[in-house]
Amino acid sequence: MRVVLAEDLYLLRDGMTHLLSAHGFEIVAAVASGPELQRALIGEEPDVAIVDVRLPPTFTDEGLQAALFARRRKPGLPVLVLSQHVEQLYARELLADGAGAIGYLLKDRVFNAEQFIDAVRRVAAGGTAMDPEVIAKLLAGNARNAPLATLSPRERDVLTLMAEGCSNTAIASRLFVSQGAVGKHTASIFGKLGLGLSDDTNRRVLAVLAYLNGQRGHQR
Repeated sequence: MRVVLAEDLYLLRDGMTHLLSAHGFEIVAAVASGPELQRALIGEEPDVAIVDVRLPPTFTDEGLQAALFARRRKPGLPVLVLSQHVEQLYARELLADGAGAIGYLLKDRVFNAEQFIDAVRRVAAGGTAMDPEVIAKLLAGNARNAPLATLSPRERDVLTLMAEGCSNTAIASRLFVSQGAVGKHTASIFGKLGLGLSDDTNRRVLAVLAYLNGQRGHQR
């Protein structure tokens, strides 16, 4: 699997390069700036891009803008964003096309190699890998949304785990409830949000993320 990696900190970039290589990934480009990233994404056509939001020369949003540009050229290009902070605007921009194959992880909340590698593989396969804090911020940003306000605390817990990409089985395990209970909560959530119910995990995630991004009812 071919990877383009963008990170301005040398030690972190080098460490991720070695980690990914050890797990069978081919690093076709490891760059430190926005312009380099854009050239690599267009020229190398990787299977997945791992990018920091803030890169030289301005340390604002070069990484994200390069990724968005590449996704416009190649719709559905898998992109995993690594950031120090939850930046709602950037997360929403990334989710805007509803194509999936996206991830947004916080650097200080990646606790082990398995978690990181699993997220890369999931995004490369067309799925999602969203940090719970990112989902919580998106939910908070929609706090005045009437349908979201009708969700019970347990339904919000289920919605958060659903948006992380968890199946009903995984949600039941995390919340210590039965799969039947999760199914009922899921049906209630989708009913309140006006979204079509689906048993396909990735379609469910895309539907939820589209809703949080203000695209109510959009489902691929």
